Amino acid sequence: MTETVLTSANREVRIGFERPFVVIGERINPTGRTALAAEMVRGDYSRVEADAIAQIQAGAHMLDVNAGVPLADEPRMLADVVRLVQTLTDAPLSIDSSIVAALEAGLAVYEGKALVNSVTGEEERLESVLPLVKRHGAAVVAISNDESGISENPDVRFEVAKKIVERASDHGIAREDVVVDPLVMPIGAINAAGRQVVHIVRRLREELGVNSTCGASNVSFGLPNRNGINSAFLTMAIGAGLTSAIANPMHAEVMQAVRAADVMMGHDPDCANWIRTYRQPTAARPERGRNGRRQRRRSAVA
Repeated sequence: MTETVLTSANREVRIGFERPFVVIGERINPTGRTALAAEMVRGDYSRVEADAIAQIQAGAHMLDVNAGVPLADEPRMLADVVRLVQTLTDAPLSIDSSIVAALEAGLAVYEGKALVNSVTGEEERLESVLPLVKRHGAAVVAISNDESGISENPDVRFEVAKKIVERASDHGIAREDVVVDPLVMPIGAINAAGRQVVHIVRRLREELGVNSTCGASNVSFGLPNRNGINSAFLTMAIGAGLTSAIANPMHAEVMQAVRAADVMMGHDPDCANWIRTYRQPTAARPERGRNGRRQRRRSAVA
C-alpha cells in the first residue's frame, strides 16, 4: 500500500492506509493571529517556540510551519522559523507558503525530507512548485482546485487531484509523495461539505491510491462547539480513508477522536496507545474489616 515517508534529521514519520493517523500541528501560522504576526515581523519567535513544544507534547506527529505575514520578508522569516523549530523537535515539518521563493528558502535550510504545502492544479503553480519539490526530494500537498476555483462537485475536485498526481509523475515525483487535500468547506455554509470530502477521500484511496490530508478545522467554521464537529468529521473521514490532517492537537477532543479512530481501524495494535494515553492509576481499593464492612487503608504516616 502507498506510504508517504517524511523525515527530519533523525526521525521518520510514515503516512499510509495501514498506519496510525498522522496529525500535523497547525499553530505555527500567523494567519488570523495578530499578536503572533507582529512578533514574527520583529524577529521575536518566543511564541513560535512555545507553540512548537506544546503541540508535540499534545501528540502532534509533524508540524506545519507558515510565516505568511503580508508585506513582510516571508522567505527570510520562513527560513528562520524552520531553523528554529528543528532545534526544538525532531518531528518532520510541513513547509507552508503560497510564495514559491519562501518555499525554496524553507527547503534550503531543512534537514530531511519535508512536506511542501502546497501545489494546486493551476498551470503556473504546477510548473513552479513541482520542479522545486523534485529538486529537494520532498513530498507535496496537492490541493484540488485550479484556475476555475473550488468546485462544489466532488468528482470535479477528484479530477483536479488526478491531474496533479499525473503532472507530478511527469516531473519524476512518485504518487506516494503526493498527499491530496480534497478541500474541506465549512459545513455551516455548504450542508453537503462532509459528504463531499468522504466521497473524494474514498476515491483517492480506491482509484488513485494516494494519501490525503486536509485543514480539519475548516469544516466547523462559524459554528458553536467547533471541536465537537471537528472530532466527528475526523472519525468519519478516517473511516473513508483520510490518512492525515493539519489540525490543532491542543484540543483534547480532537486528539481523542483520532486515537479512537486508530483503535477502530485496527491501527493501534492491542489498543496499546489508547491504554497508555488514557489509563488512569487504580485508586486505592477499600478493604473489608473483620465485621465485613468496607474500610479505607490507613496511611502509614500519622
